[in-house]
Amino acid sequence: MVKLFVSQPMKDRSGEEILAERKDVVNFVESVIPDEIKVLDTFFTDNVERTPLQYLTKSLDMLSEADVAVFVRGWEHARGCSIEHKCCVEYGIDIIYA
Repeated sequence: MVKLFVSQPMKDRSGEEILAERKDVVNFVESVIPDEIKVLDTFFTDNVERTPLQYLTKSLDMLSEADVAVFVRGWEHARGCSIEHKCCVEYGIDIIYA
């Protein structure tokens, strides 16, 4: 089983937009990876108010479990996604661009 981390810009976007894009991206990844995929849940819906840095720390914790990370269009302009990308490069997590 391949554990998949999805990195996508979220600032100024609705939950519905984020989840719809995430669904499309996961479908794409499933078409290029022949193994069973487990998507790591990094869309946090626990209604706890957090700072952007607190969300990033939760995401990095999930990233540490990933086999592959997919980066969604616009990631390079999003502060958190850029940090997640650097972590993948530095720690050898495979990357897919969608």
